[in-house]
Amino acid sequence: MAAHSIEQFNLFMSQLRETNATLDFYCDFRKISKNVADIEISLNMLNYLIGKNNLREAVEALWMRDPKVFEVMDILIATRKKDDKKYIDDTGSMHSVHSLFSSVDGVMTFISGTGLDNVFKNKKVKDLVDYVFGVETGLDTNARKNRSGEITETLVARIFNNSGINYREQVSSHEYQAISRVLGADQKVFDFAITAKGITYLIEVNFYSGGGSKLNEVARSYTDVAPKVNGVPGFEFVWITDGIGWRSARNKLEEAFAAIPNIYNLTTISEFISKIK
Repeated sequence: MAAHSIEQFNLFMSQLRETNATLDFYCDFRKISKNVADIEISLNMLNYLIGKNNLREAVEALWMRDPKVFEVMDILIATRKKDDKKYIDDTGSMHSVHSLFSSVDGVMTFISGTGLDNVFKNKKVKDLVDYVFGVETGLDTNARKNRSGEITETLVARIFNNSGINYREQVSSHEYQAISRVLGADQKVFDFAITAKGITYLIEVNFYSGGGSKLNEVARSYTDVAPKVNGVPGFEFVWITDGIGWRSARNKLEEAFAAIPNIYNLTTISEFISKIK
């Protein structure tokens, strides 16, 4: 017998939310400020280049003072040393962008090749610290995908707190010998664990505002994990998921919905709380 009816599934789909974003989702200004502060001294020294017509002379003067100053220049084109970005020179040879900062000639190649020479000479920017703050803000948008999951976990934790539910976060399956044994190679770190009325609920939380193959993989994985956990006396698997991205993976979610008794969204999570209180 299916864990849920088709009517329940259709209602679940109709409740999916477009977004889980709070205002602090869009930019992590604390992280941005730290990234800028870490290189602020070097950026202030590089401000010396702004407005200089003879850039080579200015670069040489800075080089004599502190050649390490130039090691932060890759952020001016929205890349980082750790990204190890490559470029192709006029001969077709490939080089690391960061390798250019090992000599004055390399720095000049970087400045002229990227177009920064025009930016500096014509004072297109007035302060590199402020400029890099903007660059970091732009780069931070790439982290939104990761923050989406974190925000959902924070939201669920807040709901538990407001309901007076005791819980633990990031709980390894290895903590429970019986669960570890049945999962075998599929060991997990569950987002939450709650023990209530003699049952330990192992909870996974996620939110998908967009589609993709990952949704099918997640649904398939939890469809496999749930009966293993539920087969251990005293344990139940719980999946709290939401987001209109599931519309693109409706069939897989429907399969999971039929197989997993404890599956909730941000609207129906109140039903789970009522169950355990």
